[in-house]
Amino acid sequence: MTGMSSEGQRGQVRDLSKIVKAYDIRGVVPDELDEETVRAVGAAFAFFTSAARIVVAHDMRESSGPFSRAFADGATSQGADVVLAGLASTDLLYFAAGRLDMPGAMFTASHNPAKYNGIKLCLAGAKPVGQETGLLEIRDLAQGGVPTYDGAPGKVTERELVDDYASFLRELVDLSKIRPLKVVVDAGNGMGGYTVPHVLKDLPVEVVPMFFELDGNFPNHEANPIDPSNLVDLQAKVRETGADIGLAFDGDADRCFVVDERGDTVSPSVITALVAARELKRSPGSAIIYNLIVSKAVPEIVREHGGTPVRSRVGHSFIKATMGETNAVFGGEHSGHFYFRDFWRADSGMLAALHVLAALGETPDGTTLSSLLAEYSRYVASGEINSTVGDQAAVVAKIKQTYGSRDGVELDELDGLTVSAPTWWFNLRASNTEPLLRLNVEADDEPTLDRVRDEVLGLVRG
Repeated sequence: MTGMSSEGQRGQVRDLSKIVKAYDIRGVVPDELDEETVRAVGAAFAFFTSAARIVVAHDMRESSGPFSRAFADGATSQGADVVLAGLASTDLLYFAAGRLDMPGAMFTASHNPAKYNGIKLCLAGAKPVGQETGLLEIRDLAQGGVPTYDGAPGKVTERELVDDYASFLRELVDLSKIRPLKVVVDAGNGMGGYTVPHVLKDLPVEVVPMFFELDGNFPNHEANPIDPSNLVDLQAKVRETGADIGLAFDGDADRCFVVDERGDTVSPSVITALVAARELKRSPGSAIIYNLIVSKAVPEIVREHGGTPVRSRVGHSFIKATMGETNAVFGGEHSGHFYFRDFWRADSGMLAALHVLAALGETPDGTTLSSLLAEYSRYVASGEINSTVGDQAAVVAKIKQTYGSRDGVELDELDGLTVSAPTWWFNLRASNTEPLLRLNVEADDEPTLDRVRDEVLGLVRG
């Protein structure tokens, strides 16, 4: 920004080190995150980006609307104009940052409980802002005070983008020939309750809505579908209504989980394989990114469909960077995050859901989702198992020593420790924020899975 005086402006912002995470800002309201802090972050973000315009959106939490306006106050104090997009899912904010080619700020704490809120930041084109790409500089600016700006303040305008977002997604996935489907959608009182009706309107889809009322207190269950307990209501409703499919979104609707017609949960690895096959049909020979906890069926299926599988560390910053390096058409993670080249390499649970609906809707009448997905589900998996461990490094070293000397076993340390054998593999990763080790095991069959899982847990838990 031009027009800065040489004297710095110092605020009284609290220590932000606790709430600045790897990829976003997240804390308890108002003890850790309040309007004054948000205003300072807005000024710091405008200074850091030197952007002429910034787009800001928010979820349904009580504090999110006021926070978005406080952020706009801070940004305009640095001369930036602000477009307030109002209620949005996180992937809608990414759409805005991509389509409008401006940096963006999304106010959400995703799946966290009601007492939390947070800020997800991105640059123009939806490029991520994390600790390695500017978030620490923004934190320091917010705490120390940005240089005083002596030019004219920026202006605030309001612009609703949800219909543009819905139209864009439906341009990316052809739904014109799908047969009628009954779809149960559990929005968990989060932003899916706002975006789903816009995206699915005028399609031959009967939506059975669950918890579409926007309520940041999450009165029915946490909006965190990776926890099986939060899928119980959806599973029961799918069985009760005889639906073809169930969809569950997290609080800010950037992640999607799928339930089949039997009420069984579909692994995100299976969805990754399905969408990869579809995207490779459109872009033959392309690279597909998968993180190292995704099923080994994914790289197998990618190769079978003529694509190039590329393994990545866990986390959206690594996925997006690798997509940029390889020009990958698609990327998937075990956590229900799905990334699309045509969506500015950003993640969109809604776009993944449209691919699944299109794939099912293109099949003959009577074809079930479980039968459609059978070819993509080849192995059995434990899911993520957490263990509280005091000395994580020592335990991982013990596991490495135990398995490293065995015949036919391979080790790699791309992200944590991955141990592989012909009929099984497991990954053991330390949490960045808690004294936990996270274990994921996959095997050719249940007895092998049980044996490997129990042996590793015995070593981890002593």
